[in-house]
Amino acid sequence: MIYSSTFIFAKKQFDDEFHRLDQAIAAAARALPGYLGEEAWENPATGLVSNVYYWSSLEALQALMSHPAHLRAKASQADWLAGYRVVIAQVMRAYGGGEIADGVVMFDAP
Repeated sequence: MIYSSTFIFAKKQFDDEFHRLDQAIAAAARALPGYLGEEAWENPATGLVSNVYYWSSLEALQALMSHPAHLRAKASQADWLAGYRVVIAQVMRAYGGGEIADGVVMFDAP
């Protein structure tokens, strides 16, 4: 099975600490067994940002959630974000055709 964790947020004010933690969380995710890839999107109309991580197990996702950098960022989120939502989902199907731009996560899902 494949799982996704989507972090949707509204920006407030970012500082150096935000950028350090954001990079640390991304590096931690990529280093975890079970990490499959990630994508990021921004909606210019609403200003919302969406970071999507893909995982081979819920245990891998849980490992990121309990990582010290993630816990520090979560404790300070009100300093940088005007609101957020997290969506954890099981990927039921993934398919497509044609060419897709570089950087898009590619994996096979049942």
